[in-house]
Amino acid sequence: MAKTDYYEILGLDRKATQEEIKRAYRSKAKELHPDKNPENKSRAEEEFKRVAEAYEVLSDQEKRLQYDRYGHAGPAQGFTFGDTDFRRARQAYSEFGFGGFDDLFDLFFRQGGRTASRRTAARQGEDIEYKLRISLEDAAIGTKIKVTAPRLVRCDRCEGNGAEPGTTKTTCPTCHGRGQVEYHQQSLLGSFINVQTCPECQGKGDVTATPCHRCHGSGRVKEKSKISVTVPAGVSENSRLRLKGQGNAGIDGAPAGDLFIVIEIIPHHQFKREGRNILSVLKLHYPQAVLGARIPVETLWGETTITVPPGTSSGTVIRIKGKGVPDLQSNGRGDHVVRIEVVIPTHITPAQKRLLKQLSDLLPPLTPSEEDS
Repeated sequence: MAKTDYYEILGLDRKATQEEIKRAYRSKAKELHPDKNPENKSRAEEEFKRVAEAYEVLSDQEKRLQYDRYGHAGPAQGFTFGDTDFRRARQAYSEFGFGGFDDLFDLFFRQGGRTASRRTAARQGEDIEYKLRISLEDAAIGTKIKVTAPRLVRCDRCEGNGAEPGTTKTTCPTCHGRGQVEYHQQSLLGSFINVQTCPECQGKGDVTATPCHRCHGSGRVKEKSKISVTVPAGVSENSRLRLKGQGNAGIDGAPAGDLFIVIEIIPHHQFKREGRNILSVLKLHYPQAVLGARIPVETLWGETTITVPPGTSSGTVIRIKGKGVPDLQSNGRGDHVVRIEVVIPTHITPAQKRLLKQLSDLLPPLTPSEEDS
Protein backbone atom coordinates (compact mmCIF):
# COMPACT_ATOMS: atom_id res chain seq x y z
CA MET A 1 0.00 0.00 0.00
CA ALA A 2 1.41 3.39 -1.03
CA LYS A 3 2.35 5.78 1.73
CA THR A 4 0.49 9.09 2.10
CA ASP A 5 2.46 12.14 1.03
CA TYR A 6 4.32 13.68 3.97
CA TYR A 7 3.19 17.19 3.05
CA GLU A 8 -0.45 16.05 3.05
CA ILE A 9 -0.03 14.39 6.45
CA LEU A 10 1.07 17.70 7.94
CA GLY A 11 -1.35 19.78 5.81
CA LEU A 12 1.46 21.76 4.20
CA ASP A 13 2.38 23.20 0.85
CA ARG A 14 5.60 21.89 -0.73
CA LYS A 15 7.12 25.35 -0.34
CA ALA A 16 6.53 25.40 3.42
CA THR A 17 9.31 26.88 5.55
CA GLN A 18 11.00 25.01 8.39
CA GLU A 19 9.11 27.11 10.92
CA GLU A 20 5.80 26.23 9.23
CA ILE A 21 6.75 22.54 9.27
CA LYS A 22 7.55 22.74 12.95
CA ARG A 23 4.29 24.52 13.82
CA ALA A 24 2.25 22.07 11.76
CA TYR A 25 3.93 19.12 13.43
CA ARG A 26 3.25 20.40 16.92
CA SER A 27 -0.35 21.20 16.12
CA LYS A 28 -1.01 17.80 14.52
CA ALA A 29 0.80 15.90 17.24
CA LYS A 30 -1.23 17.59 19.95
CA GLU A 31 -4.45 16.96 18.06
CA LEU A 32 -3.76 13.28 17.36
CA HIS A 33 -2.07 12.21 20.57
CA PRO A 34 -3.93 9.10 21.92
CA ASP A 35 -4.31 10.69 25.33
CA LYS A 36 -6.44 13.32 23.62
CA ASN A 37 -8.48 10.65 21.81
CA PRO A 38 -9.52 8.08 24.43
CA GLU A 39 -12.45 6.84 22.28
CA ASN A 40 -10.19 5.58 19.48
CA LYS A 41 -6.70 5.21 20.85
CA SER A 42 -5.44 2.68 18.31
CA ARG A 43 -6.27 4.91 15.31
CA ALA A 44 -4.84 7.99 17.06
CA GLU A 45 -1.69 6.03 17.81
CA GLU A 46 -1.14 5.16 14.17
CA GLU A 47 -1.85 8.75 13.05
CA PHE A 48 0.58 10.04 15.66
CA LYS A 49 3.33 7.79 14.29
CA ARG A 50 2.69 9.01 10.73
CA VAL A 51 2.90 12.64 11.84
CA ALA A 52 6.18 11.96 13.63
CA GLU A 53 7.62 10.19 10.60
CA ALA A 54 6.62 13.02 8.28
CA TYR A 55 8.23 15.56 10.57
CA GLU A 56 11.42 13.49 10.84
CA VAL A 57 11.91 13.66 7.08
CA LEU A 58 10.69 17.17 6.26
CA SER A 59 12.51 18.86 9.13
CA ASP A 60 15.85 17.57 7.85
CA GLN A 61 17.05 19.56 4.81
CA GLU A 62 18.97 16.66 3.24
CA LYS A 63 16.18 14.13 3.74
CA ARG A 64 13.61 16.62 2.50
CA LEU A 65 15.55 17.25 -0.73
CA GLN A 66 15.80 13.52 -1.39
CA TYR A 67 12.11 13.06 -0.60
CA ASP A 68 11.13 15.91 -2.96
CA ARG A 69 13.23 14.26 -5.72
CA TYR A 70 12.55 10.53 -5.17
CA GLY A 71 9.47 10.35 -2.95
CA HIS A 72 9.21 7.40 -0.55
CA ALA A 73 11.67 5.41 -2.67
CA GLY A 74 14.51 7.82 -1.83
CA PRO A 75 17.68 6.29 -0.37
CA ALA A 76 17.43 8.35 2.80
CA GLN A 77 13.92 7.23 3.74
CA GLY A 78 14.67 4.73 6.45
CA PHE A 79 12.96 6.36 9.40
CA THR A 80 10.16 4.60 11.30
CA PHE A 81 8.58 5.64 14.52
CA GLY A 82 8.08 2.34 16.31
CA ASP A 83 5.87 1.14 19.16
CA THR A 84 8.75 1.28 21.61
CA ASP A 85 9.34 4.98 20.89
CA PHE A 86 5.66 5.71 21.29
CA ARG A 87 5.40 3.91 24.61
CA ARG A 88 8.46 5.78 25.87
CA ALA A 89 6.85 9.08 24.88
CA ARG A 90 3.61 8.29 26.69
CA GLN A 91 5.40 6.93 29.75
CA ALA A 92 7.60 10.01 30.00
CA TYR A 93 4.58 12.28 29.82
CA SER A 94 2.53 10.41 32.43
CA GLU A 95 5.26 9.46 34.91
CA PHE A 96 7.71 12.32 34.86
CA GLY A 97 5.19 15.14 34.82
CA PHE A 98 6.38 17.29 31.90
CA GLY A 99 4.61 20.65 31.75
CA GLY A 100 2.79 20.00 28.48
CA PHE A 101 2.89 18.44 25.04
CA ASP A 102 5.54 20.90 23.85
CA ASP A 103 7.94 19.54 26.47
CA LEU A 104 7.08 15.98 25.52
CA PHE A 105 7.78 16.44 21.81
CA ASP A 106 10.88 18.53 22.41
CA LEU A 107 12.23 15.70 24.51
CA PHE A 108 11.91 13.06 21.80
CA PHE A 109 12.09 14.98 18.49
CA ARG A 110 14.36 17.95 17.91
CA GLN A 111 14.81 19.57 14.53
CA GLY A 112 16.41 17.07 12.19
CA GLY A 113 14.99 14.10 14.07
CA ARG A 114 17.75 14.02 16.68
CA THR A 115 17.02 12.99 20.24
CA ALA A 116 16.68 16.01 22.49
CA SER A 117 18.94 16.24 25.48
CA ARG A 118 18.24 17.69 28.87
CA ARG A 119 20.46 19.11 31.53
CA THR A 120 21.34 16.67 34.23
CA ALA A 121 19.14 17.21 37.27
CA ALA A 122 20.58 17.89 40.68
CA ARG A 123 22.04 14.67 42.04
CA GLN A 124 21.35 13.32 45.51
CA GLY A 125 24.36 12.82 47.75
CA GLU A 126 25.91 9.39 48.10
CA ASP A 127 25.07 7.05 50.99
CA ILE A 128 28.00 6.31 53.28
CA GLU A 129 28.71 3.51 55.76
CA TYR A 130 30.36 3.62 59.16
CA LYS A 131 31.32 0.58 61.27
CA LEU A 132 30.60 1.06 64.96
CA ARG A 133 32.14 -1.30 67.54
CA ILE A 134 30.15 -1.56 70.78
CA SER A 135 30.17 -3.81 73.81
CA LEU A 136 27.71 -6.65 74.33
CA GLU A 137 26.22 -4.69 77.23
CA ASP A 138 25.54 -1.67 74.99
CA ALA A 139 24.04 -3.92 72.30
CA ALA A 140 21.67 -5.47 74.84
CA ILE A 141 20.75 -2.41 76.90
CA GLY A 142 21.04 0.26 74.18
CA THR A 143 23.12 3.40 74.24
CA LYS A 144 23.68 6.83 72.74
CA ILE A 145 27.09 7.53 71.32
CA LYS A 146 28.77 10.24 69.24
CA VAL A 147 30.78 9.07 66.24
CA THR A 148 33.16 11.00 64.01
CA ALA A 149 32.30 10.11 60.43
CA PRO A 150 34.16 11.44 57.37
CA ARG A 151 31.73 12.77 54.76
CA LEU A 152 31.22 15.46 52.12
CA VAL A 153 29.27 18.50 53.28
CA ARG A 154 28.02 21.56 51.40
CA CYS A 155 30.73 24.18 50.98
CA ASP A 156 29.78 27.13 53.17
CA ARG A 157 31.96 29.53 51.17
CA CYS A 158 30.06 29.18 47.87
CA GLU A 159 26.87 27.73 49.40
CA GLY A 160 27.27 24.63 47.27
CA ASN A 161 27.20 26.18 43.78
CA GLY A 162 30.96 25.80 43.14
CA ALA A 163 31.58 29.43 42.14
CA GLU A 164 33.79 31.85 44.03
CA PRO A 165 31.58 34.39 45.87
CA GLY A 166 30.98 37.44 43.69
CA THR A 167 31.32 35.47 40.42
CA THR A 168 28.69 33.79 38.27
CA LYS A 169 28.39 30.65 36.20
CA THR A 170 28.17 30.69 32.41
CA THR A 171 26.55 28.37 29.89
CA CYS A 172 28.80 25.47 28.99
CA PRO A 173 30.41 26.18 25.58
CA THR A 174 30.67 22.47 24.75
CA CYS A 175 27.06 21.37 25.22
CA HIS A 176 25.46 24.87 25.07
CA GLY A 177 23.65 24.29 28.35
CA ARG A 178 22.09 20.93 27.45
CA GLY A 179 24.34 18.85 29.70
CA GLN A 180 24.86 16.30 26.92
CA VAL A 181 26.87 16.04 23.74
CA GLU A 182 26.10 14.03 20.62
CA TYR A 183 28.51 11.99 18.54
CA HIS A 184 27.35 11.19 15.00
CA GLN A 185 28.35 8.03 13.17
CA GLN A 186 27.51 7.19 9.57
CA SER A 187 27.17 3.58 8.41
CA LEU A 188 25.50 1.59 5.64
CA LEU A 189 22.43 1.28 7.84
CA GLY A 190 22.08 5.01 8.30
CA SER A 191 23.12 7.71 10.72
CA PHE A 192 23.52 6.89 14.39
CA ILE A 193 23.71 9.33 17.28
CA ASN A 194 25.42 8.53 20.57
CA VAL A 195 24.41 10.86 23.41
CA GLN A 196 26.75 11.18 26.39
CA THR A 197 27.11 13.37 29.46
CA CYS A 198 29.07 16.49 28.63
CA PRO A 199 32.68 16.04 29.81
CA GLU A 200 33.13 19.79 30.26
CA CYS A 201 30.31 20.49 32.73
CA GLN A 202 29.60 16.91 33.89
CA GLY A 203 25.97 17.25 32.83
CA LYS A 204 25.23 20.48 34.70
CA GLY A 205 24.89 22.67 31.61
CA ASP A 206 26.99 25.49 33.05
CA VAL A 207 30.61 26.04 33.97
CA THR A 208 32.38 28.12 36.56
CA ALA A 209 34.97 30.57 35.30
CA THR A 210 36.28 31.18 38.82
CA PRO A 211 35.88 28.04 40.95
CA CYS A 212 35.45 28.40 44.67
CA HIS A 213 38.83 28.44 46.38
CA ARG A 214 37.66 26.15 49.16
CA CYS A 215 35.86 23.35 47.29
CA HIS A 216 37.60 23.89 43.90
CA GLY A 217 34.25 24.10 42.12
CA SER A 218 32.71 20.86 43.39
CA GLY A 219 30.34 22.56 45.84
CA ARG A 220 31.31 20.05 48.57
CA VAL A 221 34.17 19.72 51.02
CA LYS A 222 35.45 16.85 53.16
CA GLU A 223 34.66 17.04 56.85
CA LYS A 224 34.89 14.81 59.91
CA SER A 225 31.44 15.28 61.37
CA LYS A 226 30.40 14.43 64.92
CA ILE A 227 27.09 12.60 64.66
CA SER A 228 24.92 11.35 67.53
CA VAL A 229 23.82 7.73 67.11
CA THR A 230 21.08 6.08 69.16
CA VAL A 231 21.70 2.34 69.37
CA PRO A 232 18.42 0.57 70.23
CA ALA A 233 18.39 -2.21 72.83
CA GLY A 234 18.70 -5.63 71.22
CA VAL A 235 20.77 -4.86 68.12
CA SER A 236 22.80 -7.78 66.80
CA GLU A 237 26.05 -8.22 64.90
CA ASN A 238 25.92 -6.55 61.44
CA SER A 239 22.70 -4.66 62.22
CA ARG A 240 22.37 -1.58 59.98
CA LEU A 241 21.05 1.64 61.47
CA ARG A 242 19.93 4.25 58.92
CA LEU A 243 20.42 7.94 59.66
CA LYS A 244 18.47 9.72 56.94
CA GLY A 245 20.16 12.75 55.40
CA GLN A 246 23.42 12.23 57.28
CA GLY A 247 25.39 10.99 54.24
CA ASN A 248 27.26 13.05 51.65
CA ALA A 249 25.75 16.39 50.64
CA GLY A 250 23.81 16.52 47.37
CA ILE A 251 24.88 18.26 44.16
CA ASP A 252 23.32 21.61 43.22
CA GLY A 253 20.97 21.67 46.19
CA ALA A 254 19.81 18.05 45.97
CA PRO A 255 19.12 16.18 49.24
CA ALA A 256 21.97 14.53 51.11
CA GLY A 257 22.43 10.78 51.13
CA ASP A 258 22.00 8.57 54.18
CA LEU A 259 24.48 7.33 56.76
CA PHE A 260 24.35 3.62 57.55
CA ILE A 261 25.80 2.53 60.89
CA VAL A 262 26.94 -1.11 60.76
CA ILE A 263 27.13 -2.65 64.24
CA GLU A 264 30.11 -4.76 65.31
CA ILE A 265 29.90 -6.31 68.78
CA ILE A 266 33.13 -6.74 70.75
CA PRO A 267 33.50 -10.34 72.04
CA HIS A 268 32.74 -10.59 75.78
CA HIS A 269 35.21 -12.20 78.20
CA GLN A 270 32.45 -13.97 80.13
CA PHE A 271 29.23 -14.13 78.13
CA LYS A 272 28.26 -15.53 74.75
CA ARG A 273 25.16 -14.48 72.85
CA GLU A 274 22.86 -16.87 70.98
CA GLY A 275 19.93 -14.99 69.52
CA ARG A 276 18.08 -13.42 72.46
CA ASN A 277 19.77 -15.61 75.05
CA ILE A 278 23.01 -15.04 76.95
CA LEU A 279 25.13 -18.05 77.85
CA SER A 280 27.66 -18.34 80.67
CA VAL A 281 29.46 -21.07 82.59
CA LEU A 282 29.34 -21.49 86.39
CA LYS A 283 32.11 -23.63 87.91
CA LEU A 284 31.29 -25.51 91.14
CA HIS A 285 33.40 -27.49 93.56
CA TYR A 286 32.38 -31.10 94.08
CA PRO A 287 30.86 -30.51 97.55
CA GLN A 288 28.71 -27.64 96.20
CA ALA A 289 27.40 -29.84 93.43
CA VAL A 290 26.65 -32.67 95.86
CA LEU A 291 25.14 -30.62 98.65
CA GLY A 292 23.60 -27.82 96.59
CA ALA A 293 24.22 -24.13 97.08
CA ARG A 294 23.04 -20.57 96.47
CA ILE A 295 25.53 -18.86 94.16
CA PRO A 296 25.69 -15.19 93.00
CA VAL A 297 25.81 -14.91 89.18
CA GLU A 298 26.64 -11.89 87.01
CA THR A 299 24.22 -11.03 84.18
CA LEU A 300 23.99 -8.19 81.69
CA TRP A 301 21.44 -6.61 84.02
CA GLY A 302 23.43 -6.92 87.25
CA GLU A 303 24.06 -9.60 89.82
CA THR A 304 21.45 -12.19 90.77
CA THR A 305 21.49 -15.33 92.92
CA ILE A 306 20.63 -18.79 91.64
CA THR A 307 19.87 -21.98 93.55
CA VAL A 308 21.93 -25.04 92.60
CA PRO A 309 19.96 -28.12 93.67
CA PRO A 310 21.75 -30.96 95.52
CA GLY A 311 23.25 -33.62 93.25
CA THR A 312 23.81 -31.31 90.31
CA SER A 313 26.16 -32.77 87.69
CA SER A 314 28.30 -31.15 85.00
CA GLY A 315 26.32 -30.01 81.98
CA THR A 316 23.20 -29.14 83.98
CA VAL A 317 21.54 -25.94 82.68
CA ILE A 318 19.87 -23.38 84.91
CA ARG A 319 17.77 -20.76 83.13
CA ILE A 320 17.34 -17.25 84.54
CA LYS A 321 14.18 -15.86 82.93
CA GLY A 322 14.19 -12.39 81.37
CA LYS A 323 17.89 -11.69 81.88
CA GLY A 324 18.84 -12.01 78.22
CA VAL A 325 18.69 -9.63 75.24
CA PRO A 326 15.55 -7.59 74.39
CA ASP A 327 13.60 -8.36 71.24
CA LEU A 328 13.60 -5.43 68.82
CA GLN A 329 10.10 -6.37 67.68
CA SER A 330 8.49 -6.70 71.12
CA ASN A 331 8.90 -5.83 74.79
CA GLY A 332 10.14 -9.27 75.77
CA ARG A 333 13.65 -10.42 76.64
CA GLY A 334 15.52 -13.65 76.22
CA ASP A 335 17.00 -15.65 79.11
CA HIS A 336 20.37 -15.96 80.75
CA VAL A 337 21.37 -19.62 80.50
CA VAL A 338 23.92 -20.91 83.04
CA ARG A 339 25.71 -24.18 82.33
CA ILE A 340 27.13 -25.91 85.38
CA GLU A 341 30.67 -27.23 85.25
CA VAL A 342 31.82 -29.35 88.24
CA VAL A 343 35.53 -28.90 88.82
CA ILE A 344 37.58 -31.98 89.77
CA PRO A 345 40.75 -30.87 91.56
CA THR A 346 44.02 -32.24 90.25
CA HIS A 347 46.19 -31.10 93.13
CA ILE A 348 45.03 -31.66 96.75
CA THR A 349 46.65 -31.34 100.15
CA PRO A 350 47.22 -34.36 102.43
CA ALA A 351 44.38 -33.19 104.67
CA GLN A 352 42.00 -32.97 101.70
CA LYS A 353 43.14 -36.39 100.56
CA ARG A 354 42.33 -37.92 103.99
CA LEU A 355 38.86 -36.36 104.00
CA LEU A 356 38.10 -37.58 100.48
CA LYS A 357 39.30 -41.07 101.47
CA GLN A 358 36.96 -41.06 104.43
CA LEU A 359 34.08 -39.93 102.16
CA SER A 360 34.90 -42.62 99.64
CA ASP A 361 34.82 -45.31 102.37
CA LEU A 362 31.41 -44.10 103.51
CA LEU A 363 29.86 -44.10 100.02
CA PRO A 364 28.12 -47.31 98.91
CA PRO A 365 29.51 -49.11 95.85
CA LEU A 366 27.95 -48.15 92.51
CA THR A 367 25.68 -50.60 90.77
CA PRO A 368 26.29 -51.35 87.04
CA SER A 369 23.38 -49.13 86.03
CA GLU A 370 24.74 -46.24 88.12
CA GLU A 371 28.19 -46.70 86.61
CA ASP A 372 26.74 -46.49 83.09
CA SER A 373 24.85 -43.33 83.94
